Amino acid sequence: MSIRGGRGPRDEYDSGYRNGYQRTGRYGRGPGDQRKYERYGSRGGGLGGILRFVVFLALLAGGVLLVMVTVARPLVRAVVVPWADDNPAALRIPFVADMVREDIGDALTEPASGSPDEISFVVEEGDTPQSIVARLAERGIVESERAFLFQARDADLATKLTAGRFALAGNLTPAQVVDGLVHNRIIVSTIDVAFREQLRLEQMTAKLQVTENLPFDPKDFYDLVTKPTDALLGDYPWLLDPDVRPKGASLEGFLYPATYTLRVDADRPSTAEDLVRMMLDTFIDRVGEDRLKVPEKRGLTFYQVLTLASIVDREAVLDDEKAKIAGVYQNRIDRKPQVKTGLLEADPTVIYAVDTDKLGAYGDAWSQYVFWTVPEGAGLRDQQLPEALDRYNTYKHRGLPPGPIANPTVASIDAALKPDTASGFKFFVAIPEGEGAHDFSKTLDEHQEKLRQYGYN
Repeated sequence: MSIRGGRGPRDEYDSGYRNGYQRTGRYGRGPGDQRKYERYGSRGGGLGGILRFVVFLALLAGGVLLVMVTVARPLVRAVVVPWADDNPAALRIPFVADMVREDIGDALTEPASGSPDEISFVVEEGDTPQSIVARLAERGIVESERAFLFQARDADLATKLTAGRFALAGNLTPAQVVDGLVHNRIIVSTIDVAFREQLRLEQMTAKLQVTENLPFDPKDFYDLVTKPTDALLGDYPWLLDPDVRPKGASLEGFLYPATYTLRVDADRPSTAEDLVRMMLDTFIDRVGEDRLKVPEKRGLTFYQVLTLASIVDREAVLDDEKAKIAGVYQNRIDRKPQVKTGLLEADPTVIYAVDTDKLGAYGDAWSQYVFWTVPEGAGLRDQQLPEALDRYNTYKHRGLPPGPIANPTVASIDAALKPDTASGFKFFVAIPEGEGAHDFSKTLDEHQEKLRQYGYN
């Protein structure tokens, strides 16, 4: 039933139709579908904006990072490099290694400015890259210790380094030095020459004369030690000090007794000068330059100390007696009571002069001569000697002889530097079968009694 002017159910439908709604059919789209479409479209636009914003942030962060790396890198390197130097393990971190490499710069690739001639370098048992770098620098093989150590770490040299002698040079890059310490081992033929204590120059030469496969003429050795060249002396400036070695003196006293290894291979055999340099090196290494500076209160130059030490070396067998024997001779020189002549009266000095005089008759065949034998016939005081050797007769001439009569050890030099004069001993005698021990006396009467006691009279 309808009411005129009223609105029934159809009116609502018709009104909706007239207002733009359409009925939903099988394939139609109603008002609900339209709202869903609009909502979906709005959501899709939001995701795209977020993605664009994320990309923008990433680009911005990259740009900021690039600026920071470029501008702040020196600051970062200033912190990282010292830390890496103190913590070598940090070089395993790539960017740390890169910063250290950058800080070292061209020193990593530039060769040293030295000679291309072969330099023989010895790696001792237990050596590491850190322990050898200073020696490499001293020899002129590396110029940048940091560059060498960096390359050594980079090549893991610590696990490859072995003891031996290696052929290097003064014009290698740090990487080439590292490689040389692995692959350039020198395989050489060598001989050892042992010089015992108490030897004089001619005995050392005689030792060389009977040494098999010696790579040089023993005469070259003797010529050099008796008349050292200016070039040799120039490399040992302490030998130019007149208190250490008077001008024109030989090297007697400065050739330290020890065992020396000589190369006999064809590529680089040792020369006589090589041996002399090794002996001088050993002398200054063992004796040290401080001992060369004798205190003024000692009253002797070092050359005189060395002369007294050579006499002590010839007389003493036991190190703990050397200061006493040096004291005996010093007391005689000082004219202590009971010894008023000032004569040293040292048997070895006279025997040295007699041997020197007789050696001329042997030519160069000194290996056939028996050294240090007490001369027969006249007593030591009455030995007839050439004028040039007569000053070695300390039974006739007061004080010390002109120079050393042998090549003493550090123990003998120390005894001559600090002789035991306080004990007051002025005489001594070797005890038969005493294994080198001596009996000391303060007076001549006491000494003569001991001579009778031990069967010398």
